[in-house]
Amino acid sequence: MSTQERLIAGEHNYVTINEKIATIPLSQKKHPPQWAVTLLIGFMIMQLLMVAVTYLLYRGVGIWGINQPVGWGFDIINFVWWIGIGHAGTLISAILLLMRQYWRNSINRFAETMTLFAVACAGMYPLLHTGRPWVAYWLFPIGPNVLGMWPQFRSPLIWDVFAINTYITVSAIFWFVGLIPDFATMRDRARIKLVQWIYGLLAMGWRGSAQHWQRYETASLLLAGLSTPLVLSVHSIVSLDFAVSNLPGWHVTFFPPYFVAGAIFAGFAMVLLLALPIRAWYKVKDYITMTHVDWMAKIMLATGLIVFYGYLAEIFYAWYSGSKFEMDMMWNRMFGPYWPFYWSLILCNGLVPQLLWAPKMRRNIVGLFIISLIVSIGMWLERFIIIPVTLHRDFLPSSWGFYNPSLWDWMMFIGTIGFFIFGMIMFVRLLPMINIFEMKDLLHRMHGHSRNGHSKTDHAAADHPPADGKPSAGQTQPETGS
Repeated sequence: MSTQERLIAGEHNYVTINEKIATIPLSQKKHPPQWAVTLLIGFMIMQLLMVAVTYLLYRGVGIWGINQPVGWGFDIINFVWWIGIGHAGTLISAILLLMRQYWRNSINRFAETMTLFAVACAGMYPLLHTGRPWVAYWLFPIGPNVLGMWPQFRSPLIWDVFAINTYITVSAIFWFVGLIPDFATMRDRARIKLVQWIYGLLAMGWRGSAQHWQRYETASLLLAGLSTPLVLSVHSIVSLDFAVSNLPGWHVTFFPPYFVAGAIFAGFAMVLLLALPIRAWYKVKDYITMTHVDWMAKIMLATGLIVFYGYLAEIFYAWYSGSKFEMDMMWNRMFGPYWPFYWSLILCNGLVPQLLWAPKMRRNIVGLFIISLIVSIGMWLERFIIIPVTLHRDFLPSSWGFYNPSLWDWMMFIGTIGFFIFGMIMFVRLLPMINIFEMKDLLHRMHGHSRNGHSKTDHAAADHPPADGKPSAGQTQPETGS
């Protein structure tokens, strides 16, 4: 059996792909009870974010646990963590598209949507960290004619503003363009006039003509080409927030590749955390197969090894530098007051992922889910070790201190997790979670014709269902969104 043939399990044709994927958001029936429970949990947790942000705007950033010398706390920790999670979406969507890796077809929609919500969570932190988010437009080069001043372009925090805005803009356009053919499919299958109108508006007049497909493919390749440098540049810019400083442990040149690898590592862990339960709840195991799961685990293992190498390199650099400050910084991480966090980090990101060398573990759903959860926790611990644990002991013992996140820090962080869960669960309910037309394209590449006997030229001929919702065997009228 070829590699491509393992990417769709079971007996499927264009009609069954339409029926299975498009029916989920269009169905008026009750969704799995797990969906409702997760939606409720996410919504309730999200209220912590609402309360925390409201009180923050009322009182100011003094409600956070930041102090001197720890001027960066949960705000930057969680900003970097969320940005990292969003990286897998761009990697799967853009780089794997350019490399013609067709196994991305089943998971790219998950990853792209995850990117949007993760970057939205990340963007809250620098915005609120300024203390006056209502004047955040000062960060943009509106010019002296309006503000009488320019932003400080030498500040890495200004770089973050442009990196995040570029990243979320390109990612959102890429996500929407990929949805246009599927919006047309949903428009053609909807039976409620309002739903037809909404999906028809989003489909932007898509009719599935050769000209439409040519423009679609051109736009996708151009956006993929624009997105690919973002995978490297965005997190490299975030890492330069640290690397351009003069603090021990930060002033190193390997931070950009180290951060990029960690971002992909955390991103794939989050994709697995989302995809594994949903593929079981909605019974889409034929489309998100064990082959997809296995390959995602392999990428997580590869990037995890790069991250673990970074941890070992930090120890080596501290010793090889001969600098008392560098060695003291590393000693403090390993045996100082925050030592349990450091060794938990080594366990979560260094030792536990080594279980993925075993093929049985890569295909064990429960085990892989637990490993992905541990990796997500470990990547958060990494940011905690890098930021407050490095800052809490400065060059002078007289300026040493401790960092303890406040209740409001925890409420905002946990609230962003609720916002992320709520957004992803609503996405599953309202939009096709798997790319319909790309799955048909994959089926076409696997067999040269659909399993129901259609020829290669019938690639777009997913049948219209009659009024009762069930397609008849002889229908050949093509759906314009297929």
